Amino acid sequence: MKTITQPISRQALLEKANALIKVHDDYFAGMQADDVSQQGNVLVFRGPFFLDADELPTARTTAVFNVFKHLAVVLSSQYHLE
Repeated sequence: MKTITQPISRQALLEKANALIKVHDDYFAGMQADDVSQQGNVLVFRGPFFLDADELPTARTTAVFNVFKHLAVVLSSQYHLE
């Protein structure tokens, strides 16, 4: 079974994604999606990952990864980029 998704512009999708980020339980100030691309049927979100001074992951990095994964699951089932 193929899921039918709606076309959406990159800007409109980023606006929806950033609204979802702000209501997510793991949200913290500064977390945002700056870019989105489509890989097959999956939307991939990018933004600041909050690495430490040695460019290693922090607890905030994990939170961003988890929120971006959530965005990919929720929004990929509804939209595809125009």
